[in-house]
Amino acid sequence: MTLSVRDLVAQARSRISEVDPGAFVEAAPGDVLIDVREPAEYAAGHLPGAINIPRGVLEFEIEAHPALGGVTDPALADRTRPITLYCRSGGRAALAAQSLQQLGFTRVRSLAGGIMAWTAAGLPVIAR
Repeated sequence: MTLSVRDLVAQARSRISEVDPGAFVEAAPGDVLIDVREPAEYAAGHLPGAINIPRGVLEFEIEAHPALGGVTDPALADRTRPITLYCRSGGRAALAAQSLQQLGFTRVRSLAGGIMAWTAAGLPVIAR
């Protein structure tokens, strides 16, 4: 059976938790926040406190992010630490959340609607 990208994202969303931007702002001050978009997208504007680990390398770099000098970050190595992922509209983040769950991360969720929903809600974005 051949699946479309839309099918893959729908399957991932059925297996993960999503949080809307307003609920995230209120309930997630201790989450590790990961932007899974490409570096140029991140540089154009990202959520306050987010680190950038692009979707294409997430599984390889989740424990040794280059921004940390390639050193394992205890916050990311802890598979029970809450992690919230986001992208532009939510698709890449949903796939990423499912992948991290498969790697044993137990408190992973995706920001519903991505940075588009975040900005539509009037929430702050930081540009480099």
